[in-house]
Amino acid sequence: PHMLVMTATPIPRTLAMTAYGDLDYSVIDELPPGRTPILTVHRLDDGRPQVMDFIKSEIQLGRQIYFIFPLIEASEKMQYEDLMQGYENVKAWFPEPQYWISMVHGRMTGDQKEMNMRRFVNRETQIMVGTTVIEVGVNVPNASVMVIESAEKFGLSQLHQLRGRVGRSHHQAYAYLLVPDVEGLTKQAGQRLQAIQDMEELGSGFY
Repeated sequence: PHMLVMTATPIPRTLAMTAYGDLDYSVIDELPPGRTPILTVHRLDDGRPQVMDFIKSEIQLGRQIYFIFPLIEASEKMQYEDLMQGYENVKAWFPEPQYWISMVHGRMTGDQKEMNMRRFVNRETQIMVGTTVIEVGVNVPNASVMVIESAEKFGLSQLHQLRGRVGRSHHQAYAYLLVPDVEGLTKQAGQRLQAIQDMEELGSGFY
C-alpha cells in the first residue's frame, strides 16, 4: 500500500475513508497492558454535589482530575469567558490551600501552557481546568477523572479524545459527562451521549 491511516479512536474522518475510500482496515480491540476500562457516567447538573464529593475522595487517594469546558459560541472571547467562569466555579468547590488548580486555554502563550501542564504532570496541582487544547498529546497516568462540562456541546470524536485522557494506568478511571437537563438536549446531542455509553458497553467504537 501507498498510504497507512491510523487513529486512536474511530473519528468520523477515518470511518468515512474506510467506508467510502475502499480501504482495508484492522482493528486493535484490546487495551495496552496494565490499563483498566474507563467508566463513563452521565449526570445532570443537579447531581453536581455528588460528583464533587466523589472527586474529593479521588484526590484524597492521590489521583488527579480534569475539568473541560466547551466552546459555547464560535468566538475565542466567548470560549475564554466560559472557561473563566468555570474556573471560578471549580475554585469554589475546591478552595486553596487544600486544593491547587492549573489552567490551560488557547489564549495562553506556549510557554504558559507548558508551565501549567508541567505543574499538573509533576503533581503540584491536583486539578486541571481547560478547554479542548488538552484533547490530544497529554499523558498523565495519575489522572483518574475526566469531567466534561456541557457535554452535549461536544462532538462525538471530541468526547472520545477527551475521555481518553484518563484510564492511562492501572487506576480505575471515570469520565463524567455533565449536562444541564434532559429537556434541553437536542436529538443529535442525546444520540451522541448515548453512543458514548453504547461504545463503552461494547468495548468498540465501530459498533
